[in-house]
Amino acid sequence: MTGAETLRTALGAIGSHRLRSGLTMLGILIGIAAVILTVGLGQGASAQVTATINKLGSNLLIVTPGSITSSSGIRAGRGTATTLTALDAQDLASSVVAPDVAAVAPVSSMNQLLTAGSANWTTTVVGTTPSWAQVRNRTLSDGRFLTAQDLAGSRPVVVLGSTTAAELFGARPAVGHEVTINGSRFTVVGVLTSMGASSTKNQDDQAIVPATTYASRVAPSSTRAAISSIYVQAASAQVLSAAYQETQQALLTAHHVTAATADFSIASEQSLITTATSTSRTLTLLLGGVAGISLLVGGIGVMNIMLVSVTERVREIGLRKALGATPSAIRRQFLVEASALGFAGGLVGVGVGIGGALALPHVLNQPVSISATATVGALVVALGIGVAAGVYPAARAAQLSPIDALRSE
Repeated sequence: MTGAETLRTALGAIGSHRLRSGLTMLGILIGIAAVILTVGLGQGASAQVTATINKLGSNLLIVTPGSITSSSGIRAGRGTATTLTALDAQDLASSVVAPDVAAVAPVSSMNQLLTAGSANWTTTVVGTTPSWAQVRNRTLSDGRFLTAQDLAGSRPVVVLGSTTAAELFGARPAVGHEVTINGSRFTVVGVLTSMGASSTKNQDDQAIVPATTYASRVAPSSTRAAISSIYVQAASAQVLSAAYQETQQALLTAHHVTAATADFSIASEQSLITTATSTSRTLTLLLGGVAGISLLVGGIGVMNIMLVSVTERVREIGLRKALGATPSAIRRQFLVEASALGFAGGLVGVGVGIGGALALPHVLNQPVSISATATVGALVVALGIGVAAGVYPAARAAQLSPIDALRSE
């Protein structure tokens, strides 16, 4: 029996029991679609997390102060001390001290009530320098950002986030109007382009003022010299590690401390991405394992159906052998049937998986990636399951004696 005849016979046998064949493929279909969707959800989540972190700034290092300890010995946690100063930021901005650092932006912040006419809104007021926009990867939808002249002259100017501007001015242009912060009038010179909310903070709800103006008009007198954090931008992703080392060494030297007694901490963008990606990968593997169980169940279903097929077609097998069919031809026929069922189920499963990957983002508001590797791998696995599930039934069919087969009812 030629290969073409074997394929035609196998497809004819599948077509003659369409309902049974369809139900057999259903288990593999569900497993393949589940694998594609779980991998796609995992990759989509990882990509979304990476994009969200990258929005905070490119090649970013975040320096935060250490903790304070009360007189009773209670430690308040990192970020509560006032160990960072504007002088630290100036040192890090020096190409001699940190040659792999491209830009530095010291930040001080606190919540304040802003008023504009009869409207009012409480938001985070940030005191910083003109390099903040570059470091945080922010652009403006209207007006301009802070300038060196604003910083040097402690000018009462403010750049609003899009949400803050909308809350205070509605649909009206905010640039050129005044807002009151802590009893002082500030002129709005710009509005930031919307970036959206992260899991912890709405990046569009803030007011940016010059650091010098913040110290003289916004901050309490007791914390005017304090810096909440320092954003450090590495020159490129390739030198992020070098910038980290330079930043750490410069601050250790300036604060006269060692790594063991450091009164600050440095978080890198890469470490955040690595942690988030690792979590997403673990969840993807877990869900993929569950989907793999569905594939295993589908493979068992194929084997069961092929065993039933062998039982039902004993006389047919005996007749073929009596007419000269060799055991290898019989074995090949049943293997082709099982492989065809597995491959067909895989094809339909891939179609369902891709369709689900295109539809789910509109339902879950969650990106789903279509992985070419997972798609091709799913087809290969489906074919492999078909072959593996058909080996035993095919071997059993090939071993039937022609006389015994023809005698069976």
